[in-house]
Amino acid sequence: MKRKLIAAIGIAGMMVSIAACGDDSGSGDSKGTDAKELTVWLTVDAQNNWPELVKAADAAVQKAHPGVKINHEYYGWPDKNAKLDAVLATDKAPDVVEMGNTEMLGYMVKGAFAPLDTAKFDNSSAWLDGLKASVTYDGKTYGVPYYAGGRVANWRKDLFASAGVKTTPKTYTELTAALDKVQKKEGDKFSAWYQPTRDWYAAMSFVYDAGGSIAKEDGGQWKANLSSPESIKGLNEFKNVLDTYMHGDKTKDESDRYIVYGQGKSGMIFAPAWEGATAAAKENDKTGKLANNVENFVMPGPSGKNLPVFLGGSDLAVPVKSDAQALAAEWINAFTGPSGQKGLIAKGNLPNNKTDLATLKSDPATAVPATAAESNWFVPMAPGWGQVEKAQVLQTMLQSIGTGKKTVEAAAKDADAAIDKVINTK
Repeated sequence: MKRKLIAAIGIAGMMVSIAACGDDSGSGDSKGTDAKELTVWLTVDAQNNWPELVKAADAAVQKAHPGVKINHEYYGWPDKNAKLDAVLATDKAPDVVEMGNTEMLGYMVKGAFAPLDTAKFDNSSAWLDGLKASVTYDGKTYGVPYYAGGRVANWRKDLFASAGVKTTPKTYTELTAALDKVQKKEGDKFSAWYQPTRDWYAAMSFVYDAGGSIAKEDGGQWKANLSSPESIKGLNEFKNVLDTYMHGDKTKDESDRYIVYGQGKSGMIFAPAWEGATAAAKENDKTGKLANNVENFVMPGPSGKNLPVFLGGSDLAVPVKSDAQALAAEWINAFTGPSGQKGLIAKGNLPNNKTDLATLKSDPATAVPATAAESNWFVPMAPGWGQVEKAQVLQTMLQSIGTGKKTVEAAAKDADAAIDKVINTK
């Protein structure tokens, strides 16, 4: 599902330093070992879609700690952070809280979460790289990956078959050849590949595929890297996609991509795995042709490897003000451990670790998203990254490139300058 960074990460009234959290030996070693009550905050996803997994984690903890009371509160994504900020300014913090993985950074920088001992969590050595990055700051771990969601390509089999293409591409050359055929057949008002210009998740996949990056760390300081030759190469290829196959409004983001796809104005999208099926749903399929005609496949990259994808998902963290940190860590492990991951996979999620992900590759029903997720990237874990997102620096750069307002080089240079102003600011 689509999640956006809550831009204004304020944690109002909190004056907690990371040093106050202690060292990285783990919150579960001493604080709250004998706690009699645990409060767990999750989003409504767990409440609505896998409540049995929550109950199983409760039962495991209560078996080990007879008499422990476990309270649950559920929140919608738009409301959660405002409520969390408010309660973190008091002495009534929850013991476990679910965070979107792009939300973690601002709270880790502010010292809101307790450091955790990764040895206490099953499969921690195999956590997916993008998820592991989201819970790591300044060499310490402040959360546990919960589940993941990746991006895949999705196209209309009927359109490509009518252009003589009957199998999904395995290389970028095969992909562009197929797109060229559809584009020629359907004409210039049609988008063989509907790729929203401001979709920085897709654009940065091309950047990372080319060996570039948004920013690099050197000696504890972050420096923007979009002007590097490698990043420019990736941005040029993204521009080529826009120029060649994207014939829609080049000032738009990806928020209504599945709607445009459902209107029959495009032959292909590169998007979170749910978007293709959602576009083909009866209420969104305005053509009546998408049902049984949309197909996911792993997106090949210009480098010759699979295109690295932004790995979204959720993490679980323990607020530093929790009085039951040890018990909280036990509950998180019970919830995210092997049995929990099995249950989450059954609900259509990707697991938090490479071991379970590998098993999904052998199942035709899950092979595409599982394979795509193996190659992934994540945002720079820099103290000022939240300010970069809030200012929409990447979206502005991409719109300037896509509309031709600036050259790739000029737009990247301006973006680097804007990033460097804030990326090291706490």
